[in-house]
Amino acid sequence: MPRSNRYYYTRTGVDGRQLIVVDPLTGAETVLVNKLPDGYFQFAPTEDYLLFTMTQEGPKERKEIYEVLEPDDRQPGWRNRSYLAKYDLKTGLLQPLTFGYHNVWAADISNDGRYLLMMTSRSRLTKRPTTLFSLYRLDMQTLQAELLIDKDGFISGARFSPDGTQVLVSGSPESLGGIGKNVKEGQTPSMTDGQLYLLDIADKRVTPLTKDFNPSVQRAVWNKADGQVYFTAENRDCYSLYRMNPADGKIQQLEVSEDLVNSFSLAQNAPVMAYYGQSASNSDRLYTLNTKKMKSSLLEDLSKDLLKDVELGECKAWSFTNSRGDTIYGRYYLPPHFDANRKYPMIVNYYGGCSPVSRNFESRYPHHAYAALGYVVYVIEPSGATGFGQEFSARHVNTAGEGVAQDIIEGTKQFCKEHAFVNDRKIGCIGASYGGFMTQYLQTRTDIFAAAISHAGISDHTSYWGEGYWGYSYSEVSMANSYPWSNPDLFVKQSPLFNADKIHTPLLFLHGDADVNVPVGESIQMFTALKLLGRETAFVAVTGQDHHIVDYGKRIQWQNTIFAWFAKWLQDDATWWDAIYKPKNL
Repeated sequence: MPRSNRYYYTRTGVDGRQLIVVDPLTGAETVLVNKLPDGYFQFAPTEDYLLFTMTQEGPKERKEIYEVLEPDDRQPGWRNRSYLAKYDLKTGLLQPLTFGYHNVWAADISNDGRYLLMMTSRSRLTKRPTTLFSLYRLDMQTLQAELLIDKDGFISGARFSPDGTQVLVSGSPESLGGIGKNVKEGQTPSMTDGQLYLLDIADKRVTPLTKDFNPSVQRAVWNKADGQVYFTAENRDCYSLYRMNPADGKIQQLEVSEDLVNSFSLAQNAPVMAYYGQSASNSDRLYTLNTKKMKSSLLEDLSKDLLKDVELGECKAWSFTNSRGDTIYGRYYLPPHFDANRKYPMIVNYYGGCSPVSRNFESRYPHHAYAALGYVVYVIEPSGATGFGQEFSARHVNTAGEGVAQDIIEGTKQFCKEHAFVNDRKIGCIGASYGGFMTQYLQTRTDIFAAAISHAGISDHTSYWGEGYWGYSYSEVSMANSYPWSNPDLFVKQSPLFNADKIHTPLLFLHGDADVNVPVGESIQMFTALKLLGRETAFVAVTGQDHHIVDYGKRIQWQNTIFAWFAKWLQDDATWWDAIYKPKNL
């Protein structure tokens, strides 16, 4: 609860949904509301009303034949609209606050409960950005709305200052007229590079807060207890925790015990924070942090039980200077019982743009698990990733792999040169989504890999651009102001499909056959091309899975497929692969 030392939950009672509040010291429960309306809600800081986000369903189409109004109309629920309503806890009155065609959602409520920050969105397909956001301050007493930011396609959120006179706005470098942009001449910033801005409500003056700050901001909270802004940010391959003084903009990185702070929560009236996170070689651990003394205390260590009797290899940082003079960061994992006198096969992992491959211990691509099977695993953070500064992340835009591939190739070669324990004739690579595209693209540029795996990868930028649910909108990030008809060199010549004849690496395609982000046809057409070229390839589809393989049983089979492909080509052992995909004489 915002003020009282209680917590709440909902349950289904005889008369419908109930809101229950609980005293954590005694366990005593009180039914605060019977017949609670459906919908997501949050407590007002004053605890006297609930703010609901309600849904109004849009017009229906016939099932057997239907009209698609615009590209996003293919997405389930796109025609529905969200609106806000206030539920008075004393009277039980539910009062709609907004109405209309455009989606409306709450960004924050002032500490005195009087004002609401709310955002709206509207589509504009003919110009980048294709979605525009507006920010309003609504007076909950008079219901008068004040426009604070109008039709800015680069903002993403907002929070009140503790006194309600200022607003902390989050967005990308191009937000608010580009006042926070810090890239080279001719570069377009990455829309995924998170920035913070300070908006003064009285005079609408905007101050960029993180323009010269390299990490990419994730989640920010303006703390009532001390007036400071606490936030997490992608800091190279870590999620670091920071504190900023909004009065002078000074930012301090806080000392924490984990590589990645995945979430945090601040006490409203005490110098206490709870946070949890993990590192490259341990699972989640929960801590409290005294924000005055800057001292952490461990409360719960999941790794203690999860990793009992599990032996891990070492994880070490490694960076190199590329041919353009840039420092390219990364890390590598060694097998347990590592012997420096042996020659090990190696797996290279990357994302290829937008976000770095973070130091997660638990992930869909478990580096320690790969290492446990006898591989050295090299994780590289190539040009285009956020967390290294705006200029670095802007290299993702309008390059379609150019520069990114060079970093991966140069890094792999340099790593092998400096580490004699790697068998440079047995190197594999793997990536997913844009990283899957990078896997395919790399094979058109080099022959250093003995095996490659592309999960849900883009093979043709032109088909992905128009077919994927988010194809055209993601292209606003990666192909800013470029289109297939205006820049065919980018969309066609940089697409792996149009360079398929250059590929000689054994290449496995993995794809969920219900993928609406990168449609499964992206793998099918590239697989078909390689089959017609007589190249070594395989295609494994996962039934009923979308962009991520989340069904547990299917995920185990999917993971074993990855292990088996690498064993076949990097360890010269096809036993596992043949056991899963028995040879068929057709």
